Amino acid sequence: MERRQRDAECHRRVGPPRLQRRGDCEAVGRQPPASAAGGGAGGGTVIAASTASALALPLALDPQQIERWLARLTRGRAGVFLDYDGTLTPIVDRPEQATLAAGTRDRLTRLAERCPVTIVTGRDVAVMRGFVQLEQLGYAGCHGMDIDGPTGSGLRYEAAAALLPEVDSAERALRGALDGIDGVLVERKRYSVSTHYRLAAASDVARVDAAVCSVARAHSALRREGGKKVFELRPDIDWDKGRAVEWLIEALEIDPSSVVYIGDDETDEDVFRRLGGRGVSIVVAPADRPTAACYRVRDPGEVIRVLDLLIGALPRAR
Repeated sequence: MERRQRDAECHRRVGPPRLQRRGDCEAVGRQPPASAAGGGAGGGTVIAASTASALALPLALDPQQIERWLARLTRGRAGVFLDYDGTLTPIVDRPEQATLAAGTRDRLTRLAERCPVTIVTGRDVAVMRGFVQLEQLGYAGCHGMDIDGPTGSGLRYEAAAALLPEVDSAERALRGALDGIDGVLVERKRYSVSTHYRLAAASDVARVDAAVCSVARAHSALRREGGKKVFELRPDIDWDKGRAVEWLIEALEIDPSSVVYIGDDETDEDVFRRLGGRGVSIVVAPADRPTAACYRVRDPGEVIRVLDLLIGALPRAR
């Protein structure tokens, strides 16, 4: 019985909550709760954000919406948080192919002159620093479990250092179990192990799924998460991108009502839900999906246009 229960839990897809008709955002006609309007993130309070159809959200680049959400950033010290894959760069077949365009890097440089900018990603911090090549940015890697502030800031937090041996063991087991399946890539990150199956044959996906579940059952300190053609095992602790962003809001003394977060994946929904209508949350969604974000853009090209608007609206830091 216990094994069947663990199998069922392993196969349960972790994603955004069930679709509802309206979002809990000012942008779609509802004010965030009064308790979310001010104060820092230190209390750890989650402001519940209901979900909506992504296609029902207002487009962030709609001329009628731009002035509205830009005005929210003048309420206090602003901060910008950005996912990487699928947000700043298109989704690619292999992780190492997701290089950052020079024009995007230039925009991030100019934006960081105006407010704190942090990349919040499932990738390792070291990998992100290599891709982005900007020391003035902060990086929250491994879905926020490994936080490293701008060079010289002294800002550092690791959420699951005690579980590194368990991740090491899971990596060895996955590589052994998946050896010989064409098109499968096992990617080790500091606090997680990702199994990419984008290039695998459709007939092999069930085999990959079963192998990841088997390893998950043998490593009870880890949990399995889903993504875009990827299974991931990472520490089963109460920490995610949303908790990391909340921690950074407090550490960087950012006004929660002046936060911008842009992301495209399931793990970014943790941030949208935790923000709960505060600030400006933007999902990158070319197709429909349930989301707790307030606005939508359709692709990374439109994300770049949002960055241009932010650069134009925010004054340089003194």
